[in-house]
Amino acid sequence: MAVHNSMTIAGREIGPGRPTYIIAELSANHNQDFEQAAKLVQVAAESGADAIKLQTYTADTLTIDCDNEYFQIGEGTIWAGRNLHDLYCEAFTPWEWQPRLKSLAEAAGLHCFSSPFDATAVDFLEEMNVPAHKVASFEIVDIPLLQKIGSTGKPVIMSTGMASLAEISEAMETLRNSGAGEIGLLKCVSSYPAPASAMNLRTIPHLAEAFGVPAGLSDHTLGITVPVASVALGATIIEKHFTLSRDTPGPDSQFSLEPDEFRAMVAAVRMAEQAVGQVHYGVSESEQKSRNFRRSLFVVADVKCGELLTSRNVRSIRPGNGLHPRYLSEVLGRVASRDLSRGTPLSREDIS
Repeated sequence: MAVHNSMTIAGREIGPGRPTYIIAELSANHNQDFEQAAKLVQVAAESGADAIKLQTYTADTLTIDCDNEYFQIGEGTIWAGRNLHDLYCEAFTPWEWQPRLKSLAEAAGLHCFSSPFDATAVDFLEEMNVPAHKVASFEIVDIPLLQKIGSTGKPVIMSTGMASLAEISEAMETLRNSGAGEIGLLKCVSSYPAPASAMNLRTIPHLAEAFGVPAGLSDHTLGITVPVASVALGATIIEKHFTLSRDTPGPDSQFSLEPDEFRAMVAAVRMAEQAVGQVHYGVSESEQKSRNFRRSLFVVADVKCGELLTSRNVRSIRPGNGLHPRYLSEVLGRVASRDLSRGTPLSREDIS
């Protein structure tokens, strides 16, 4: 199957030379309150997101209700000591909300899609007619799930947290061989929150080159610096968790952006896009008026016709109205062809 360095979701082209596609991850920040979920969708649109992303699972589609040691979350995460099934019971987004949230998102100008976590979730999302599917980092090794997602023919955005290059290659081959539409890959560090020192953003252009796809960042760091930096390295997609307030307890709130922060991130990303630009040397349009602050050759003391031009009466100074400074050595020792007053820009006609 052909590879693409761009992809299209619901008519929106994503890739190099296009505005960064910014996804607000709703995750568990609704706290089982539909009105809060609806508010998150609206505020994401107001904050400049292009899409809102849901998660489609239940505790029973992700794991089993079991209390033995394998199902207890160990140290090193913000969920340490929790039972997996209990955590997912708290964090899941009720499926009956999701068609309504999609309608709200589309009315607000957002794309809405989701991460399915099993085949029944894929079928459910297909009934919703989502424009794309998202593969979460932890599911990149679930080959049967990838085959199911690929069989929809929809565009796919896939996070790559923890994945080796070989695992990403296997996942890409699975999706493509299963009939997936265009694919985008996201660099991700699957720790919550993730330290900036672990991000290795230089992986983003390597992903794009290695697989011939648009690449971006699924970010779990605190703040907005890392996603903005990723744009300078070629990220064309950014996914960031979003909450109304980190003061509201929830499984994901600690590493999510509040609305004013998300808005600031979007603004900074858009400015970074402008700043990256293209390879350019010489005078830019914005610099035209500054050309005159360059140096040039000026008469700095009155000179009579026939008088010798010396370092006492000719210097390289600002502004830039006179001869180029490179001619100073040629000018010194010549004579003036006319009377020259102090402050006159020197021209070739002034030199005998």
